[in-house]
Amino acid sequence: MLIFGLALFTPSSGSYSTQAVAQQVAGTSFYLAPEQMRGQARAASDQYALGVVIYEWLCGTPPFKGTPLEIAIQHLSVPPTPLRDLLSNLSPVVEEVVLRALAKEPEQRFATIQEFVSALVEAAQQAVLVEVSTSSEDLEDDHSGSTGTSGPIWKVPTVLTPLVGREQDIADIRVLLMSPEIRLLTLLGPGGIGKTRLSFQLAAELRSFFANGVCFIQLATIRDPDQVMVAIAHGLDLPEGGVAPFEQVREFLHAKYVLLILDNFEQVVQAAPSVGRLLEACPHVKVLVTSRVTLRLSGEQYIAVSPLALPDLKQLPGKEAMAHYAAVALFVQRAQAHVPTFEVTTSNAAALAEICVRLDGLPLAIELAAARIKLLPPHALLPRLARRLQVLTGGSPTLPARQQTLRSTIQWSYDLLDAWEQHLFRRLSIFVSGCTLETAEALCAALDGEDPGNESVLDGVESLIEKSLLRLPTLEEQEEEPRLHMLETIREYGLECLAASGEMEITRQAHANYYLALAEDVEPKLAGPEQATWLDRLEHEHENLRAALQWLLERGEAEQNMEQALRFGGVLRRFWLVHGHLSEGRSFLERVLAGSEGIRTPVRAKALNAAANIALNQGDVDRAEVLAEEALALYARYARTRQLPILQAEVLPEESLARYRELGDAKGIAFALHQLERVARARGNLRAARLLSEEALALFKEADDQERVAWSLYRLARLNREQGEYSKARVLAEESLAIHRALGNKEGIASALFQMAQALFVSQGDLAMVRSLLAEALALYKELGDREDMADCLYLSSQVALSLGDAATAHSQAEESIALSREIGDREGL
Repeated sequence: MLIFGLALFTPSSGSYSTQAVAQQVAGTSFYLAPEQMRGQARAASDQYALGVVIYEWLCGTPPFKGTPLEIAIQHLSVPPTPLRDLLSNLSPVVEEVVLRALAKEPEQRFATIQEFVSALVEAAQQAVLVEVSTSSEDLEDDHSGSTGTSGPIWKVPTVLTPLVGREQDIADIRVLLMSPEIRLLTLLGPGGIGKTRLSFQLAAELRSFFANGVCFIQLATIRDPDQVMVAIAHGLDLPEGGVAPFEQVREFLHAKYVLLILDNFEQVVQAAPSVGRLLEACPHVKVLVTSRVTLRLSGEQYIAVSPLALPDLKQLPGKEAMAHYAAVALFVQRAQAHVPTFEVTTSNAAALAEICVRLDGLPLAIELAAARIKLLPPHALLPRLARRLQVLTGGSPTLPARQQTLRSTIQWSYDLLDAWEQHLFRRLSIFVSGCTLETAEALCAALDGEDPGNESVLDGVESLIEKSLLRLPTLEEQEEEPRLHMLETIREYGLECLAASGEMEITRQAHANYYLALAEDVEPKLAGPEQATWLDRLEHEHENLRAALQWLLERGEAEQNMEQALRFGGVLRRFWLVHGHLSEGRSFLERVLAGSEGIRTPVRAKALNAAANIALNQGDVDRAEVLAEEALALYARYARTRQLPILQAEVLPEESLARYRELGDAKGIAFALHQLERVARARGNLRAARLLSEEALALFKEADDQERVAWSLYRLARLNREQGEYSKARVLAEESLAIHRALGNKEGIASALFQMAQALFVSQGDLAMVRSLLAEALALYKELGDREDMADCLYLSSQVALSLGDAATAHSQAEESIALSREIGDREGL
């Protein structure tokens, strides 16, 4: 409630003499609206008063000065001094809103106070956006649209349980984050103390303070410091492109008011200098970090997050007061999730207090203890904790005390497991971001070989869930394919146990073998009717795929044997392409190819083709040509590929192509020719491109690869359309469509439909048919999540709508197409 002043009014007499006004004004006159001076107060008068307050907040002085009588007269007849005369850098949009609220006549103000406040907030945000646009040398290169919304960013996980016992921490940290002097704030403390949960609450409470939004970046699964900026770019929904991730993030944020939350930074602390450079380049950005170590950067402010408040065991309060201690309140909250009737009672209050004290008030430790309440009530739980906490004083002196404390809690849970459960727990810690039950069973079967024993993975998993070492699947996952998750801190402990047991290497190899087999099994299915389903399956396993790739790469470099890594890179090509992981895929392929130079095998050739394909999608035509020609040389073995006159734009010698057919892998050669066709087309050499496509088509037919035959027909259709041969283009596209429909390849069906629509449109054919073809193609692209082709479809649809006189639809579809192209960084689409 805002009290702007008190006034006593007499009925209006129509007199505006100074004596009459003086008699009517009492109390504070700074905030009185003109109509109040006339004895005609109304709702708009409060808006005027609020406008006076905001005017003073902005420039430090009220709009009118003098004696109460002089101020009252100015309210009636004198316009306020323009705000920009007092505050030159104030946005004119903000000034306009405030001065409208100070209009002398109520009818000239906003309709309601709510409308005034909304207009002021919008004006402030526009002021920020104007600053961004004026400070940028090229607005069109700004990726501000890549978040998919014109409003502030809000990418912070939703938390369904209330935060317990952190009120003062939140208040103190809020003050620091709102201080202009503090740009980098680190929440410091051991794992499990609640740093991440604090960051969620701070984000929610400071949401309105950051005009361009708040973005939470989870770093827990990242181990390579070079991937931190990649993760930030991904979190901001910036498209992958030819720009380095740091430059991309810097360009996007350099004039924005944004709070970045970098969670779990300790394992990538070597990336701290890049965070410092980002802050230097982006003066309005603030960074909130959660970490177990400081970043050691100039200007860093850190807060040591304390354990939850604990009762004094020497002076125990009553049960009502006991329940208000944060540590006890959290224990009760989490225990009630397992036993809804649990509460603090006279009989269990003392045991609860001691449990929380012995767990050092650490939230994760308390949650793990509370999870045992079904089996172990407080009086039974307490002695077990006493035995476990002895490890705290006897732990390794090389480890910090905070890690020993958390380790004591997790080790206590681990020690409660039987031998098989411990074995299973260690094995499951190898999975990054969880796994399915089927995957867990497959890993154990591979490790146990012919002697699986009598233990059930299903029973073991159920036991680990009950003991809070595995997390229950979410409701969404239960409706699909349930995944088993392990908290990251618990997983780290499991990995330590795995290493100590001597099982690390064999488990990592089994993990990599499983995901390589999965990728190889899925590859042919990515061309069939369940393409979208299998792409989603690979996306769910993306973190595990990365871990497996990393292991095979490291092992291959150490043992100089890259065969498995090459196989992996070759089969993930389509996944990386369709789901937009181009930089990641190319980085891996380039590294594995560098480590396998001199090897002349089909698996290397396939990896070369995959790398060429991705390089072309990224616009690196020169590198793609080198990679494709090397692939062609490996497939054709003795062929002299450098004699291919692709660079001279000459006709390809038939005898060389015939030799390729005789000496090599027809399918591999044809795919390499596809990449070279794209190179030729990119360079405007359509004649060479046509010859390469025709040769690839012949080779795929010889190999009876119907999917690639269909894609070759599609490429020829495109070339014919680009050369004005529309009828031939339609025939070829129809042939491609028929094959793709028979295979159930939705990506191929959509592409053929789009090609037919293009040929029909440019030849001034049936526009209704064009619209129908585009509608079917667009629906399929949406199902696959193929944003690049969605943008192309929408753009052509807008042209069709414009030709039919539907300007509104054309405008809407064109805008949607541009937005999608900006999201993915498709410069050609833009």
